Amino acid sequence: MVRLYAILATVVLAVGLGAMWLLTRGAGSDDKFAQCRTSQIAGGTAAIGGPFELLNGKGETVTDTDVITEPTLVYFGYTFCPDVCPFDMSRNADAVDILAERGQSVTPLFISIDPDRDTTEVMADYAFNLGGKTIALTGTPEQVKAASQAYKTYYKAHDKSDEYYLVDHSTFTYLVTPEDGFIEFFNRDDTAEQMADKVGCFLDKT
Repeated sequence: MVRLYAILATVVLAVGLGAMWLLTRGAGSDDKFAQCRTSQIAGGTAAIGGPFELLNGKGETVTDTDVITEPTLVYFGYTFCPDVCPFDMSRNADAVDILAERGQSVTPLFISIDPDRDTTEVMADYAFNLGGKTIALTGTPEQVKAASQAYKTYYKAHDKSDEYYLVDHSTFTYLVTPEDGFIEFFNRDDTAEQMADKVGCFLDKT
C-alpha cells in the first residue's frame, strides 16, 4: 500500500511538472531553449526552484547562490536509500563526466530529505565517496522542507521508530544554472548519455 501511495504521488508530481512528452520545438516561442525541450512545464520554468539555505559537510550555512555557481544537476534523496538514490546519483555523475569530456562543466548537487540521519558529517563522507565535484547538503527539517517545496519535490519518511526506516520520495533530477535558474528536469528513464546530450543542448544556448 505504501509503495502504491508513493507511485501515485510520483505520478501526480510528474503531471504537476508537466511531464507530458510534447515536442516544443519552434512553435513561435520566445524560449531560447525551445529546441532543446522535450517536455512542457506546468506554470513555466519559473514555478520550480528558488532560494534555499542549507548546511554543507563542514556544518557551514550555504545558500543556493553559494553552491549553484555553474550549471548544476540538483537531486533530492537520502544516503540510507537502498537502490534508487545510488543509481540516480551514479548516473548523474556519469553524465557530468561525459559532459566534461566534451568540454562542458556541470556540478552534481545532492540535497538530503532525511536530515535526522544525514548529518553534516554524513554529507561530507557522502560527497567524498562520490568523488568529482559532488556537493552534498543537509539542514534542519525546516530548511530541508523549504528547499523541497521550492523544487516541488515529495518525500515522506516511514515509521522512524525503526532505525532502518525508508523514505518515499520523488526522483527527478533538475538542471539549474546561476543565470536562468531551473531549466529542465530528467526522470529515471534517462541514461547518462541521454542526459549529457540533453544538458549539452541547453548549455550550448546559455
